[in-house]
Amino acid sequence: MAAWNAAYEQMVQQVANNGFLDQVVREGAVFPDFMLPSAEGRLVALESVLARGPVVVSFFRGEWCPFCRIMLAALAEELPKIEAAGGTLLALTPETGGLALTMKTFHNARFEVLCDVDFGVGLAAGVVFRVPKLYRARCEAAGLNFPERHGNAAWCIPVPATFVLDRDGRVAWRFVDADFSHRAEPADIIAALRQLGAQ
Repeated sequence: MAAWNAAYEQMVQQVANNGFLDQVVREGAVFPDFMLPSAEGRLVALESVLARGPVVVSFFRGEWCPFCRIMLAALAEELPKIEAAGGTLLALTPETGGLALTMKTFHNARFEVLCDVDFGVGLAAGVVFRVPKLYRARCEAAGLNFPERHGNAAWCIPVPATFVLDRDGRVAWRFVDADFSHRAEPADIIAALRQLGAQ
């Protein structure tokens, strides 16, 4: 456990202190457009979803991450309130090969879980980074094969990041953090959606 903690702390400090977070798409900017496969294999276009109203885009690492499981469970529980506030939730993961569907089924989630193939959207939004060697070594020792899970050998993952987009696709509110134990609170997401509805 001590080895995991050391690797984790090193990774968090590296991301937090090297200016990485400065590149994340900011409030007021247009979020990168995308069309991604859903957990069920359908293509979902951001433009089409925005046509129905504001969109919540939330990145998560995958079903192996305990913090991601907690976050997705909270979002699934609060989905009725998110929808009542006018929002549509899209959860993006770099995992492919049916893992997104496994996660969606586990949570009985009614929101879309999308596969961010080769980190395309995450890179464009500035939330994806390369896993440091020490953390990678711990993951490999634990049997976490990211190349197999992601369908590529890049060894990258997204930081915790959630964006509320207005109907024009601009970022009205965002949460981003280097520490994977910190996640956007559903209450804050709902408040941001309600603020958009009041404008």
